[in-house]
Amino acid sequence: MAGNATRVWLVTGATSGFGRAIAEEAAARGDTVVGAARTTDRLDDLAAAHPGRVHAVALDVTDTTRCAAVVDEVADRFGRIDVLVNNAGRTQVGALEETTDDELRYLFELHFFGPAALTRAVLPHMRHAGGGTVVQMSSVGGKYSGPGFGAYSATKFALEGLTEALRQEVDFGVRFLIVEPGSFRTGLFGPDAAYVSEPHPAYAATVGPTREYLGTHGSQPGDPAKAARAILAVLDAPDPPLRLALGADAVESIGAVLAEQTAELAKWADLSRATAIDGS
Repeated sequence: MAGNATRVWLVTGATSGFGRAIAEEAAARGDTVVGAARTTDRLDDLAAAHPGRVHAVALDVTDTTRCAAVVDEVADRFGRIDVLVNNAGRTQVGALEETTDDELRYLFELHFFGPAALTRAVLPHMRHAGGGTVVQMSSVGGKYSGPGFGAYSATKFALEGLTEALRQEVDFGVRFLIVEPGSFRTGLFGPDAAYVSEPHPAYAATVGPTREYLGTHGSQPGDPAKAARAILAVLDAPDPPLRLALGADAVESIGAVLAEQTAELAKWADLSRATAIDGS
């Protein structure tokens, strides 16, 4: 869609962090923004600042039935949904042995099954409209993982894999963007957003530093407002990427991981190729 055309946005997790920054930037440009949140009154100030352009809807994305209903409600009210931003999420820190089944399942409901349900529900509306965009807010943790971030990264890896397939199977004008931010000054590490599993002493040396890392909340170098502007710039680009890394740390760390993986692939390539049936 051209940069000077107005859009209708549905943004989950719109009360804080990237969701709030994206909602603010889109509304400031004159677009209509429907902010989805569990606590809608946290959007009152944004709605007041942009009368008639910002609207709140109650949604817990782990309720997949409600996800489908909200998409239909928004499309019926505004005639279309041009951009869906799957942003709602939280931090989860814990070694696998420390992470309970309930913690793991909830995180997948929040980061994977909810976005999958919203994307599934919006596709018929975008097909009818002849196009649209789905933005999946992933993370550098969707490209690589580290001690204590296994559960978190697993959900983001899953979302990225699903989106790679979507880009290839959806051929009616819908674009997909996976955003992989590095360290940004959002509330993700804050006490109301970060969740830490019950620690086990066996993992003090490996996961302990990751728990301490949460204490850096408020000192991250990334600016969410600039991230939002970068995302909108990509949406206006004639040939947008599938993935957008955000932050110098993201570019450098993802680049290093890709180089390491490429080198490892090459090192073992002969053995990998030698597994074919003889004569095939």
